[in-house]
Amino acid sequence: MIARLLILIARGWQIGPSAILPPSCRFQPSCSAYAITALTRYRALRGSWLALKRIGRCHPWGGQGPDPVP
Repeated sequence: MIARLLILIARGWQIGPSAILPPSCRFQPSCSAYAITALTRYRALRGSWLALKRIGRCHPWGGQGPDPVP
């Protein structure tokens, strides 16, 4: 139930602000797609932890390139 709500929030980001802002993703897939996959695969607790760790790595000194959900 909670995972579905978090997925809806990520999808809202994809069709809302993310569609308007210029592309700036450093990783493939994007953080929102990563979060949706993690939440679908691991449910709310672990999926949201993985998504938060990924978002935390998204900064100028972080990595880039392919970063699939484990």
